[in-house]
Amino acid sequence: MTSETVAMAGAPVHLVHSGEAGDGGLHLIWAHGWGHSGATMAPLAESAARWGRSTLIDFPGFGLSPPPPAVWSTADYADAVASWLATLPPGRRVWIGHSFGCRVGLQLAARHPQAVDALCLVAAAGLKRQRSPWQRARMWLKVRAFKTLKLFVPEGPARERLRARFGSADYATAGAMRAIFLETIREDLTEAARAVRVPTLLVYGTLDADTPPEIGQRLNTLIPGSRLVLLERQDHHTVLGQARPQTLFQIQTFLKGLGWLA
Repeated sequence: MTSETVAMAGAPVHLVHSGEAGDGGLHLIWAHGWGHSGATMAPLAESAARWGRSTLIDFPGFGLSPPPPAVWSTADYADAVASWLATLPPGRRVWIGHSFGCRVGLQLAARHPQAVDALCLVAAAGLKRQRSPWQRARMWLKVRAFKTLKLFVPEGPARERLRARFGSADYATAGAMRAIFLETIREDLTEAARAVRVPTLLVYGTLDADTPPEIGQRLNTLIPGSRLVLLERQDHHTVLGQARPQTLFQIQTFLKGLGWLA
C-alpha cells in the first residue's frame, strides 16, 4: 500500500493505492460520501484486493485533502478527477462510490465518457427527493423559521447551535465546506444520469432514509441498461458496515457479468 498527494485542477488530493492491475488492467477507484474520507471505503477495497488495483480518494475538503480553491460543484470535482485519470496508463476503470461519491461518479461518466468503464453506485444521491405535500410544507416552515431566527442571532457559537437545531447533521458540521455542501444538495443530476453510457450498478438499502430506494428506482430508469439491487433491512450506512459482504457480492457479481472477473 502506498500513498501520494497529486494535484487535480489546482487542488492537492490525497490518494492511497494498493494491489496491481494485472493482465486485465482492472483499476477500482473508491469514492467516499460526504463528511468521510477514503478510509471509509478501505474495508471494501481490502476485501476486493485480489480483483486488481485499488485507489482510495480523499476528495478535496475531506480526509487528508485540503478544501478546493473555490466553491466547487460536483461537476468541478468530476473534472478534477478526470484530469488525473487522463494521466494513467490504459485499463478498465471502475468507479465505486457511496452517496456523494456517486454524485461525482455520475458527473464523471456523463462529462468524460472515456474516463471510466463502469459505475458501481452505493446509496447514490443526486436526484431531488420526492416528498408528500405535508413533507414539503413542513420543510418550508423549517427553512423559514431558521432564516427568521438567524436574523437575531449573530455569527458564532449561538448561530452554530441554531444550525445544529434546524439543519441536517452534514450542514451543521460542514464548516469551511458549507458553501460546497449547499451547492451540492441544490443540484439535480437528472440530465447527467441520462447521459451515462457505461455499465452501471445501483445498490440501495431498503431502510435508507438519506437516499431512499425511490431515488435508485428513478436512476435505474434514467441510466440505460443499469441494474438496481435492494438490500433488505439495510440503511445508508450499514450498506458499508454490517452489510458490506452483501454489497461486495453484488459488485463482484456485476463485474463477473461484464467478464472482467473470473
